[in-house]
Order: sequence, then C-alpha cells, then structure tokens
Amino acid sequence: MNRGKYRWNGIDLLHKLADLPQEAVEWVKGKAQTVAHEKKLLAAAHRIPIDPLSVEALRKRLQWKLALQEENADSAKDVLETESHANEEEQELLERIVRERDAHIRNNVTRTAAYLHMHREHPELHWAFLAHMVSRNGGWSMTDLRGDLLPFLLNEEQCENVYVFLERANALIFRDAYPQLLLYRASLQMKRPLFHLLPRLGVSRFMRPVWDRFWVERESGLLTVALIVNEQHYIEDRVVRHPSFQSTVLDTLFFQTQTMLQLNQVVFPYIHGDRIRLAGLTLENFSSVRERIEVGKKLYAILFGIRAVAEGAQAFACGRRHSGSRADYWPHLFAPVRKEPPRPRGQLLERLDGCKLRPGAAPLYSPTLLDAWKDRDAEPPVPGDWFRDLSVLDYFTEISAPFSFEMTQDCGVGLKKIELAVLAGDLIL
Repeated sequence: MNRGKYRWNGIDLLHKLADLPQEAVEWVKGKAQTVAHEKKLLAAAHRIPIDPLSVEALRKRLQWKLALQEENADSAKDVLETESHANEEEQELLERIVRERDAHIRNNVTRTAAYLHMHREHPELHWAFLAHMVSRNGGWSMTDLRGDLLPFLLNEEQCENVYVFLERANALIFRDAYPQLLLYRASLQMKRPLFHLLPRLGVSRFMRPVWDRFWVERESGLLTVALIVNEQHYIEDRVVRHPSFQSTVLDTLFFQTQTMLQLNQVVFPYIHGDRIRLAGLTLENFSSVRERIEVGKKLYAILFGIRAVAEGAQAFACGRRHSGSRADYWPHLFAPVRKEPPRPRGQLLERLDGCKLRPGAAPLYSPTLLDAWKDRDAEPPVPGDWFRDLSVLDYFTEISAPFSFEMTQDCGVGLKKIELAVLAGDLIL
C-alpha cells in the first residue's frame, strides 16, 4: 500500500482511520487524494503576468482623464463627445453591435454560448472563456431553484427573488461587456482600432485606455483583470447595492446561509482522464466588490494558469453545450427530466452517498434553464460611470492560482448537506 498519499500535513492518516465512521474514513481518504492531485497540477502551473510598465501607462492615461474632468466638467464632456464621434459607417456598426447584443442577451443559455463562440474565434480574449465558465455557474444556480432540493428550503417568493437577482447580474454584465468584444472583433475586421466608440455603447471611460493598450501589446492578462474590475463595479450599484435586491435577497437570512445552499460556489468542470472533475472557489462575501474581484482573478489563474484545468475545461465546454442543467457535467447524479414523480413532504428518501447515488435511487432532477424559467424582458440599466479614482489599479498585479482549488469532493459533501437539510426540514414539517 502506498502510505505516502495518505499523509496530510505530516500526519499518517491511516493510523487514524480505524477509529472513524465509514463516511469519515472515505472523506479523509478523498481529502488526501485531493491534496495530492492539487499538488501535482500546481507543480506545472504558471502565473498570469501583468506588466508593471503597462499598468503605469494605463495609470497616466486614466489620471489625465480624471484631471480633465475635475478641472472643467464641461470641457471634459466635450472631449468625451469628440472621442466618441461616429461617422456614418461607424454609426451603422454601432447599430449592428446593439442588434447582436440584444439577440444573444435573451437568457443565460444564449449569453453563455455567445461568450464561448467569441473565445473560440479570438482565443486571446481570455475573459470571454472565463465569462463563459462563470456564466454556466449562474445558469446552474438558476435551475437549482426549480430542482429537487432547494424548493423544499426556499418558498416560491424566495426562489423568484433569487432568480431575478442572478438573472439581472448575469444579463447586465453581458450587456456591458459583450459589445466591447464585438467592437474588438470589428476593429480587427476593419484593421484599425475603434475604441473611441466605447462611450457610445455606455462603457466606462476606464476601459478605453485598456483596449487601446491591448490593441498594441495584446496583453491578455491586463485586459482580463480590467474587465473583471469593470464588470464587478458595473453591477455594484445596479445590482448588489440596489435597495430592492438588498431587501429581498442579500439582507435575508436564507441568502446569508448561501454557503449551505451552494449559491456562492463557482466550479469549472474539466475533463481529466476518464472523468469530469471540478475546479473552483467559494465566494464568502458576495456583498464585497473587492472580494468578488479577487476571487475573479484567482478563478482566472485556475482556468488559464493550470494546464490540466485549462485543457480539460476547454474540452468540456466545447464538447457539452450549456443547457443550465447540472446533468451537463454530472449525469450520474442529475437528470434534466424527472425519473420518478416528485415526492411530497413526509415521503422523501435519502438518495446521496457521497458523490454517487445510493443503490436504486433515482437521480436528482436538475431541469434545463428553458424548462425552469421563461425568458423575461430586462429593464435598461441606470446610466452612469463607476470610475472615479485610480485605486482600482491596485488590482493589477501578477496572479497565481490558489493552493486549494479542487472542488469535486467539496461539492459532493455540500450537496449531501443540502439533502440532509431538506430531510431534516421534512421531519420537522
């Protein structure tokens, strides 16, 4: 027996197993194997570089914009209008971009597919693939609200409120970011930068210098971090700090137990050998824009800095179309159609045994997005620019993948906790 793989922080775990229940034994073995797997993948990982010279050049451009605005607001407005002036050809382009944005913004499935198509067309746009994988998670969280477990823990009004919250954030990020990607594609086609048109699309003045720099240097890391910073600030006042979402979702007791509900887990399925594993992180405090950005950067490092995850996630994403159902990545646990009639309270049975089903148990119902929720027309966002100072440039540093990123076992444990909470509630009610 290879005792080495059952050592964790210098402790020989095999000596401890005999005194533990079987479930605990399996968890300890699984944890030891997970740590060994992480160490092996991290040994070949590379950091995402951010060139300090590029950050300094960006700082100077942004400092000029802020200084101009502070000195004379009217002059600053005139400069911005001049920068964003569009001739007839460019005006037609802007209208096409808006039409294409509106065609894909319809729901989480169409948005997620659009991100992947853009990345496959332009692999240098790392953010597009990161957004695709994160958007998949948004869809899974939406359909969980109509699955087999969460409806026993949340009432209909709570499910509706969480869905609207998730949908609004997902749609607003797409509405702001996807036109930027389309404008980059058009710039390549026309063989000249068109980023002076960004203000006409409602994009923050923060992004113009970033895209200008990317056009010359093609620094994928710098652009990705900038888009992470931009999109998280974009939804800060429009969603996270919005009074209606504060009162109906973020300040509620059930959302504060989101760790148990797994609403704050972001996982990247990746094909590794003959199985699908999950890499990712848990966002502890969604209300913190700083934490959302830092987690976004770490997720970027996991997805592009760890070769096995990068290749495996690409293989998964290109081979399995996003439907919103968790059966997309774990068909052994989930099914997009019910395999048995829903059981009423008082007749629920325990079905999960770790990351597998108990003998004879039907898979958990995880519907597709189109079966779970109807499309809805979204209200346009409140206009405004979040960028007010240079402090956000502190985020532009070299990025490393976190030591702990393997989520396969943790997701199985978390799912079991939800099932136990449902069964406990069923006994109480």
